[in-house]
Amino acid sequence: MTQPSPTAASAAPTSSAATGSAPTSADVARLAGVSRATVSYVLNDTVGGRVSEQTRLRVRAAADELGYVPHAAARSLRAGHSGLVLLATPEITFGPLFNEFFTELRAGLRDHGYTAVLYGNRSDLGERDIARAWAELRPTAVLAGAGDELTPEGVEILKRSGTRAVLTLGARPIPGAHALVLDQREIGVSAGTHLLAGGHEAIGVLMPTDRTLLPFTEPRLAGVRAAAAASVNPGRVRVEPLPLDYTEEAAAALAARWRSLGLTALYGYNDEYAALVLAAFQDAGIAVPAEAAVVGSDDTMLARVLRPRLTSVQVALPTGQVLADLIDRLIREPDSPVETHQLGSSRIVPRDSG
Repeated sequence: MTQPSPTAASAAPTSSAATGSAPTSADVARLAGVSRATVSYVLNDTVGGRVSEQTRLRVRAAADELGYVPHAAARSLRAGHSGLVLLATPEITFGPLFNEFFTELRAGLRDHGYTAVLYGNRSDLGERDIARAWAELRPTAVLAGAGDELTPEGVEILKRSGTRAVLTLGARPIPGAHALVLDQREIGVSAGTHLLAGGHEAIGVLMPTDRTLLPFTEPRLAGVRAAAAASVNPGRVRVEPLPLDYTEEAAAALAARWRSLGLTALYGYNDEYAALVLAAFQDAGIAVPAEAAVVGSDDTMLARVLRPRLTSVQVALPTGQVLADLIDRLIREPDSPVETHQLGSSRIVPRDSG
């Protein structure tokens, strides 16, 4: 048997697949019979690339056959940024309203060509270290959620690392960052004002024991108290915080002592907590709203399907697409002055529960 000469073997064309390494754009170009520039145009959906549909199909088929995936780092170098939008949030148990909001936001960012990543903050890191951890990912934009993790120094760390837009979503702006302000206190004001208008002067306010919810629970309690202070007879109004685990047992225990508390109304933090207690009241024979007017928040579908139907504070957030458009504009205009945008408004939606 004749053995091939070393010269002939070394001259034979090889590919990454043949050597066991990851396939490259050169391999795709060779298999498709096109240039590497054409592969880049097709696989990166580059606008303005004059490539026929037949060629596009051939390039994509070659990439599929080889298992080739474009390199994100190389794409970032070409674009001048990573395309990563970091949605940095504390470890919070979000309800349906915010889950839907973030889902829409991620979809809107994807339409703009960005990759949205939900990043849960580490509780063991200090404020400076949190910002550095975000910066290590080289995000194009950061949207920092409720909480106090982001500081003015953190904003500067991100900007120096190349982040084009830094935004906060919370109750207060942070110097140097664009602010999306959602006032949780106003939600409590809406609930408290409604109950006071119904003649209630002894109001319980559910306070979930889940400490991750403190950025929401404390301002909402403050809002109910502010409504009481602004009432006709503030000295006669009692607002009592009621800590509650999110369990049927805790709700049943609250229902068992409800009459002894001397309260006539309950603001249930949100629709889910309100529904939990509403069911416990029904099991305990407490008439709603005769013995306990109940109000929730977020005006989810749950509020409409419960019996009695749940009065709830409707929070009108902008669509995720609107916010994605805003983030895209701020990324494209990194030197624009800091902006503050008021998000959402609240109004009561009266139903059967009080």
